[in-house]
Amino acid sequence: MKQEYKSGFAAIIGRPNVGKSTLLNQIIGQKIAIMSDKPQTTRNKIRAVYTSEEGQIIFLDTPGVHKPKSKLGDYMNRMVEDALREVDVILFLVDASEKLGPGDEFIIEKLKDIKTPVYLVINKIDKISPEELLPYIDKYSKLYPFAQIVPVSALHGNNVNRLMDQLLLELPEGPQYYPADQVTDHPERFIVAELIREKVLHLTREEIPHSIAVVIEQMKAREDHDNLVDIYATIYTERQTQKGILVGKQGSMMKEIGKRAREDIERLLGTKVYLNLWIKVKKDWRNQEQLFKNFGFHDEE
Repeated sequence: MKQEYKSGFAAIIGRPNVGKSTLLNQIIGQKIAIMSDKPQTTRNKIRAVYTSEEGQIIFLDTPGVHKPKSKLGDYMNRMVEDALREVDVILFLVDASEKLGPGDEFIIEKLKDIKTPVYLVINKIDKISPEELLPYIDKYSKLYPFAQIVPVSALHGNNVNRLMDQLLLELPEGPQYYPADQVTDHPERFIVAELIREKVLHLTREEIPHSIAVVIEQMKAREDHDNLVDIYATIYTERQTQKGILVGKQGSMMKEIGKRAREDIERLLGTKVYLNLWIKVKKDWRNQEQLFKNFGFHDEE
């Protein structure tokens, strides 16, 4: 008798910087969500698609739950709450190297209001000893009746296959929503913009990261060249001083951002890329709803 095909939706939630994007990229096997050591890296719900012979799981990688300091922050928290209502299973990701804190307790309180099965996924187990893991599990188990508890190392892939097997068992019988070779429902332009933003996060000081947005103005294959894509992108920031940091001495920072972004984009597209970056100042854009929606932050229908 042929085994039934499973499919469904899973949300990955957790405090900022616990490794949600790293886990998503490990599951899918390629970079579709940007990674950084700075919190709140993820701003949009990233849909990623995992397909096997047994089934298909569509993942939502949500922004880290945090105390909002701007209208954009409020919007990011709303996206998390929306995600919890539209999935079949929730992965609550925590960092094994960090103590249970107010942020984790805040999320657990939110989870108590929903009926969706919740998995506790304990990430970064490579950073602690096996003896430390059981007390950690015990502490969380007393706060919430998790459907499953799965320790993993998202960075190294430890136990990620077991997590995927367990998720497929959890999901209902259903159709294959996306073609087997599709790993995200985001257009390439979105991922290209995210890769550029990732390089800014890696290379700039603390005052820059959350004040930038990247917009792809134009992206098309060059007509007289078989293997070259022209990409014109604008990096928006909030203050003139931030623009100076992004440009760098004699344009050095902008050149390095462009060089690193181009290498990742070429791997994504499988072609040579001409990348042209501009920087523009839009004062206080994070508190102007029309502006941040223009920059690609949209509520989902």
